[in-house]
Amino acid sequence: MNWLFLSLLCAFFAATTDAFCKKSLTESNEYLVAWVRVAFAAPFVLLILPFIEIPALDRYFFLAILILIPLEITALVLYMKAIKASPLSLTLPFLALSPAFMIFTSNLILGEKLDSYGIIGISLTTIGAYLLHVKTTRKGILEPFKAIRRERGSVYMIIVAFIYSITSNLGKMAVLHSSSLFFASTYLPILTLIVLPILLWKRHGKVKQAVPHITLFILIGLSMALATVTHFLAVNIVEVPYAISVKRTSLLFGIMYGAFWFKETNIRERLIGSTIMIIGVVVITLF
Repeated sequence: MNWLFLSLLCAFFAATTDAFCKKSLTESNEYLVAWVRVAFAAPFVLLILPFIEIPALDRYFFLAILILIPLEITALVLYMKAIKASPLSLTLPFLALSPAFMIFTSNLILGEKLDSYGIIGISLTTIGAYLLHVKTTRKGILEPFKAIRRERGSVYMIIVAFIYSITSNLGKMAVLHSSSLFFASTYLPILTLIVLPILLWKRHGKVKQAVPHITLFILIGLSMALATVTHFLAVNIVEVPYAISVKRTSLLFGIMYGAFWFKETNIRERLIGSTIMIIGVVVITLF
């Protein structure tokens, strides 16, 4: 199958997962929805396991998983808090900052250096973030940055983007010491088991509220599983940076969901800002 088509499908399913999560967050708290996001996807990805070769696992794989899990759980909860607190069209674009942060975290973790294209890419993502609140410039040239700081969901998502810049490197390490499909089929089930006690603690052992929303939760799990599988199928065909660059179009799909499903406003300026941020991601990842 064509890698471009798979990556676009991944972007669509990722944005669809976010939209379903935001819908469910109107009646469920972020800890329940965070768990649902991985738990209801786990059975679907586990179906891959019988059809792949189980790789030999070394200590670096387990070390990567050990460090990944607390970071991933933190990011997952903050992600849900972000899309609950603020519009999708204002929060999802900040995920584009993750590749910019990766320039610095990759230098620390993998020894990769910042180059001129990295500087251009960071500049573009910063300009794009500025344009998300461009209408506020009538109050001052720095007002868009102040508006970002005031938008709680945006602040949460910036933290998520930074955490993802670390977990992306750790995930790469785990894949290199296992296989992409093995990691895809086991990582979400592992997260499911570890997030469950946190959910029970936060909800005082009560999860019965999940039952009335079971259909929506199944849709969250299915779309999350499809996003995961299409991502790893794509990176098995083409180099990771190409797949990731196309996957970032999920920001645009997310803005469309925000406009048509959640009736969010100021969509034009957010589309422009997000598009510039995606161009910045392309510059960072492909050059």
